Amino acid sequence: MRIIFVAGGTSGHINPAINIANYIRENVNDSKILFVGSKNGLESSLVKKEGFDFEGITVSGFSRKLGFSFLIKNIKSIKNIFVSSFESRRILKKFRPDICIGTGGYVTGAFLFQSSLMKIPFLIQEQNAIPGLTTKILSKRAKFVLLGNKDAEKYIKNENCIYTGNPISNNFCSYSKDKCRKELGINTNLPVILSFGGSLGSELINSTILGVIKTNRYFHIHSCGKNNKEFYKISKNMNFKNANIEQYIYDIDKYIISSDIVICRSGAMTLSELAPLGKKVILIPSPNVTNNHQLHNAISYAKKFNATVIEEKYLSVKDLILKIEEALSNNNEIQKEESNSCEKIFKIINNVTEKKYLQTL
Repeated sequence: MRIIFVAGGTSGHINPAINIANYIRENVNDSKILFVGSKNGLESSLVKKEGFDFEGITVSGFSRKLGFSFLIKNIKSIKNIFVSSFESRRILKKFRPDICIGTGGYVTGAFLFQSSLMKIPFLIQEQNAIPGLTTKILSKRAKFVLLGNKDAEKYIKNENCIYTGNPISNNFCSYSKDKCRKELGINTNLPVILSFGGSLGSELINSTILGVIKTNRYFHIHSCGKNNKEFYKISKNMNFKNANIEQYIYDIDKYIISSDIVICRSGAMTLSELAPLGKKVILIPSPNVTNNHQLHNAISYAKKFNATVIEEKYLSVKDLILKIEEALSNNNEIQKEESNSCEKIFKIINNVTEKKYLQTL
């Protein structure tokens, strides 16, 4: 089985592909897997760290803002469409995949369109309740669109939508809190809080979390994001006794399991990873996303798992500490959700590559 995964932009798009690929690598001895993404994107470092082969193509997103600099950027993006088309066809001819799988980011559109022109079947895995533009455009050409959220189906014009849930790492279901804390060297009597504002980070969340850390009430682990190098340098120089601040946390599964409370955005993959764990969660949805889908994600998750939602416009150090204390004092057991999404997705991949999908699904 020869598979190309294409994903890019943020870890919310990249990690689903990595999780599916890891499942296939562990269960199919003769599998050949290649990842394709932007040459300069986060996907390159994440994929290579997992030990998969990676090929980069030249792509860039379009800006919807007005102005000369944005016009120049969009002209460059149009040029890159032609460059990426050539690069994509070269990779497809060289690797000869049985199937391609896209999990999001503008790089997905450029590559999967070429896959369809070359009659190579592809699947789309959509994580969010409201699908992105790339998914909407390509869904008509996809063999199947695999949904992480059932609400997405009404936005997609493809009868072959299948609800699978989002693919998460097996680590989220197999590790214990005590084991993870021991491995990570977390030895404290204070409540352990993990916080992050997405893989790229958020200045507002960073500054608010810094205020929480300064109270010294908790043992705090915070990821400030790839785009916040200056904040990272300044915070490291503060030498907090009960805090560990990083730009990006690679073993996020172990840190989530180790924590008593998780403070984070409400990206679809993050919520899927939290759902099987029964964690106390404070969600701060990003307002800078298409159709405000993170707020929809957060409200839906909060109803089911009793999480707290704070919109950015109401975020402050005082209110966040208040919500943390409320969560710590709440001893009610939180509902857990089982997940075997990688197994479901693999079965669909296998059916497509064996050309049995019409008879078996």
